Amino acid sequence: MSQRPHDLPWAEYVATLQPHERPTLPGSPATPDHPLSRRVRYALTGVLVSLTGGLGAAVVSANLPSLAGDLGVSTTEAAWLPIVFVMTNACMNLLLIKFRQQYGLQLFTKLTLTVFVAVTLAHLFINGFGSMIAVRAVAGICAAGMSSLGILYMMQVFPPAHRLKGLIIGIGLASFPAPMARIFANPLVELAGWQGVYLFEAGLALLSLAAVLGLKLPPSQRLKVFDRLDFVTFALFAPGVALLCAVLGMGRIVWWTEAAWIGWALVGSILLLGAALVIEHNRDDPLINLRWMASGDIVRLVISILLVRIVLSEQTSGAVGFLQLMGLGVDQLTGLFWVILAATTAGTAASALSLNMTKLNKPIAIALALIAVGAFIDSHATVLTRPVNLYFSQALLAFAAAFFIGPALLIGFVQVLTKGAQNLVSFIVVFSLGQNIGGLAGGAIVGTLQVVREKFHSSQLTEQITLGDPNVVLRLQQLSGAYARVVGDPAARNVESQRLLGQQITQQANVLAYNDVFLMIAIVALLGAAWVTFVHFRPRILARRATARQAAEAATDTPA
Repeated sequence: MSQRPHDLPWAEYVATLQPHERPTLPGSPATPDHPLSRRVRYALTGVLVSLTGGLGAAVVSANLPSLAGDLGVSTTEAAWLPIVFVMTNACMNLLLIKFRQQYGLQLFTKLTLTVFVAVTLAHLFINGFGSMIAVRAVAGICAAGMSSLGILYMMQVFPPAHRLKGLIIGIGLASFPAPMARIFANPLVELAGWQGVYLFEAGLALLSLAAVLGLKLPPSQRLKVFDRLDFVTFALFAPGVALLCAVLGMGRIVWWTEAAWIGWALVGSILLLGAALVIEHNRDDPLINLRWMASGDIVRLVISILLVRIVLSEQTSGAVGFLQLMGLGVDQLTGLFWVILAATTAGTAASALSLNMTKLNKPIAIALALIAVGAFIDSHATVLTRPVNLYFSQALLAFAAAFFIGPALLIGFVQVLTKGAQNLVSFIVVFSLGQNIGGLAGGAIVGTLQVVREKFHSSQLTEQITLGDPNVVLRLQQLSGAYARVVGDPAARNVESQRLLGQQITQQANVLAYNDVFLMIAIVALLGAAWVTFVHFRPRILARRATARQAAEAATDTPA
């Protein structure tokens, strides 16, 4: 099939398309029937763009201590780097979708990739922490556009009957950079330092730019959609979301009640978001359609997304944090992340292959059930637990994370298509915020509960340690014996043995605390799975009851 020219005016171009080839929504590209060779190129480009957009942030998150040392800042200060990325990434779709609808895909694509290339090249020449913060913020903006591009390219790969599988694979690719960064980034840092990492990221960005310029997406319909009040809403909504991200991301690090700015930032977030929502509520053509978002289907979808993202923090913050607390380094976790990467791939493939548009809640319920099983297994960890002991449980969580995301996105798209395309921006904002805020909230909840429970278990264990207990005395003698050859003074050996015993008590308290967190996540995930299952079957139950009631009424009205 000959390639249709992309430089035709839209009215002429759309006339050459079959009905199934036309864009479903404004701002989305047409989906003409491509030859196999072009489909393969679209697939490769989609994978490249998706991985490039998320890999930089994943590498920073996976190697914060190393990056902190390279920048000469504390780990607390370095924690701002991934948070700033989320602060800008979370709400940029408010403007990016409308930009795509009004100015077209070609300008959107070129601008996104060009800015991203500039950002990655800037890493090579920036050494200061303040400049790095600014660069990561801009990278978050570009990543929001690149994730959309990756999905749009993957949707070009499949024929009409299977096009939604491309959407599921495209959104699933966003889960791949995190385990890949854990596997490949540390050897790259050791081999070439952070300059080598930045150079590698810049190379991927240049390859992505060359790929999208060499293989353009089909044209999209362009409409005038921007309104002056859109920018007023964004000016209030974006900093409100950014402040909320800062609170959730830094609260457990600086501790909630120890830093006064946490409270002020939360107050500022509430005021800014409240003002933005008041403006949107009173608009005839809102950027964020609150009435549509308040509908039962969307509220249930948002709760489901938040719930899954929060309990998935068992993997990102829980299991990894536990193993690091046990003294395991990055190299010792490589095998675990290979397992997670394989499970993520399997989850994405299973989600695409098992897609059933009439049962989109089913994958979410299955994902929550798998998370419950995996978290329950992890809740039996001990000080001897090593990565190999977590392969199965973490594979369940990784599979669940990839399995649920596509159907959750499709639930929202179904609502957009049935209730009006003007709700597209509202849904994408809800979905993006659910993913980002849910992830930060999950990390905050897991980290906070772990600290609280560790203090509780430490006090309980310490109360049981008395020098009048023969077992305690024997343990202290065993610990002091380790210093017999290097410390001659018995009193000094006794002090060292008490210090070691205190460290062991703290370690055991941390293990018990993590087990409590894992068990709590298992219970929440199980309750969530039950709730989603009920939501799935409720319409059928109500329909059967209505049918039975009508049959009974008909039988009553029928004369004997």
